Amino acid sequence: MSRPFASSADLEDKQRSFEDLGGGVHALTAEGDPNVGAVEGEDFLVCFEAMATPVAAREWLALLRERTDKPVRYLVLSHYHAVRVLGASAFGADAIVAHEKTAELIEERGEQDWASEYGRMPRLFKDPASIPGLTRPTVTFGDRMTIELGGDRGRVELHYCGRGHTEGDLVAWLPRQGVLFAGDLVESQAALYTGDAFHRDWAGPTLDRVASFGATTLVGGRGAVARGKAGVDAAIGQTRDFLAVMLAETGRVRERGGTLKDAFEAVHRALAPRYGSWPIFEHCLPFNVSRLWDELDGVTRPRVWTAERDRQVWAQLQS
Repeated sequence: MSRPFASSADLEDKQRSFEDLGGGVHALTAEGDPNVGAVEGEDFLVCFEAMATPVAAREWLALLRERTDKPVRYLVLSHYHAVRVLGASAFGADAIVAHEKTAELIEERGEQDWASEYGRMPRLFKDPASIPGLTRPTVTFGDRMTIELGGDRGRVELHYCGRGHTEGDLVAWLPRQGVLFAGDLVESQAALYTGDAFHRDWAGPTLDRVASFGATTLVGGRGAVARGKAGVDAAIGQTRDFLAVMLAETGRVRERGGTLKDAFEAVHRALAPRYGSWPIFEHCLPFNVSRLWDELDGVTRPRVWTAERDRQVWAQLQS
């Protein structure tokens, strides 16, 4: 029997947890829904991720306003996916910051990604009519950007660690607090989405760079906040293992002349015992294996996901 498409049947609200990480650093997690965060400067805020709609973003901002009334000066977007960016107008930020590749991807495939993600995850798009259009960054960078927080609060360092979850992921590193906002380059107790990924880069040098910060607290794209060196190492290790298993199983199927469907089934068998009960596992896996199959076939840049292509891949692999 065919499974319900992606997360279309996931219509129940998730339990939210507001996390005070110390030193004016805050995060909101919600049982595998996309995580968001904020850092307090001396007289302003740096917010990390924008959620899927302005209505959804205002719910997060209302919780944040119970702790601080500082204005949002910077809204930092880790990458271009619609559920991360389309709520940006609610923040009233002076600057919307992203990697230069993210800006390019928004122009190239932002409209298609919006339609795709709305079809896959409708619950996250609270009042989609409130979205004024594509979110475009007003400030971009290539390798590194620093935001001074003022007083004795330290700084936020934005780093490009290499190709991974997308072509333009960034992380936000707070050296004074030891906190890393990793976006979807790292998940903690949540499955990976790799439909727009560069699997070999991600599993190797990109995660090596992420680990090199030596964070003692890590907020991934989804899942629980990872605390302590052991927790951070586990989150990075989980992400690397998930990718390594996908690469190994898909590679073996290709070597023996198997099909994309064979690869999906092999990857599912290998990953499900450890990760199958984690959020969005079944949703992500067909799109993950489809992208990896292309990558191993020499398709360097991910093909654009459209609502129509989503349904075709789902019918082929999850039926």
